[in-house]
Amino acid sequence: MKKLMVLGALLLGVSFTYAQDADGEEEQTQGWTKGGTFTFLLNQSAFSNWVAGGQNNISATAGINYDFNYLRGEWSWDNKVIASYGINSNDDQGLRKTDDRFEYNSLVGKEAFGNWNYSFFLNLRTQFTDGYDYDNDPDGDFNTSGLFNPAYLTFGPGMEWKKSENLKFNIAPATSKMTFISDDVYIYDESDADGDGNPFIRHNNPLNTKQAYGIDPGETFRYELGFYASGYYKFKAMENVTIENTLNLYSNYLEDPQNVDFDYTLNAVMKINEYLSTNFTLQLVYDDNAVTALQLREVFGLGVNFGF
Repeated sequence: MKKLMVLGALLLGVSFTYAQDADGEEEQTQGWTKGGTFTFLLNQSAFSNWVAGGQNNISATAGINYDFNYLRGEWSWDNKVIASYGINSNDDQGLRKTDDRFEYNSLVGKEAFGNWNYSFFLNLRTQFTDGYDYDNDPDGDFNTSGLFNPAYLTFGPGMEWKKSENLKFNIAPATSKMTFISDDVYIYDESDADGDGNPFIRHNNPLNTKQAYGIDPGETFRYELGFYASGYYKFKAMENVTIENTLNLYSNYLEDPQNVDFDYTLNAVMKINEYLSTNFTLQLVYDDNAVTALQLREVFGLGVNFGF
């Protein structure tokens, strides 16, 4: 965990240092400023009488990254919606999802001094469809996640340092974090606690003794109070290459504050022309309430992009 914290600090430090030299002051527009990108990635492989072997497959991922911000005098209101969904189909496994994410970020700020603002932020994260533990449930009979299963709602007051829309970070030392699930979630329990012959048991089953996403057996809600920090940095690495970095850190004062939640996402867009680009996304997540291991998500492919 310490290595992850050091990595996060280095990423923010490098971004801040680079920005001091590369990012100049920008003219801010009063009123609403809106804009975003829709991206569609497609990959396909097909084989016929191919002696080296191979498996027919097709995968597709669609994503939206949209900002709508408001500025009036000393007040600002920044909003960002990030959503993506991907599926893969091959001859042996059928249709499975490869990406599933919805995130909404909102921050209200009021000028304080210099580049600092008083702030209040809100973050909502969930997914669109059911997820399965295919390693232990190859047929996908028992959903371990789903829409608002879980859902994370995080909010609190703090201070924001904002040089531009492309470089900013927020510190919130009194942040509330709420985790929600419904009864329709299964837990993997190799002991087969309910004796029905399969290793999955409903979270609300009276025989269940395991937490789901940090929520105690039978419960559907968890509350945390802690320290939250987030950073955002977007820059042009070279002509037609844009890199966007997002980093979130959270420490729960009420339980194991040394176990810092970590969520870092890098999006790189290598533009070919007005509509085509090569897109690369890397996301690293550590949350010991979900799983005591580093989670990694990576998406890479040729994309069709539409600005709106």
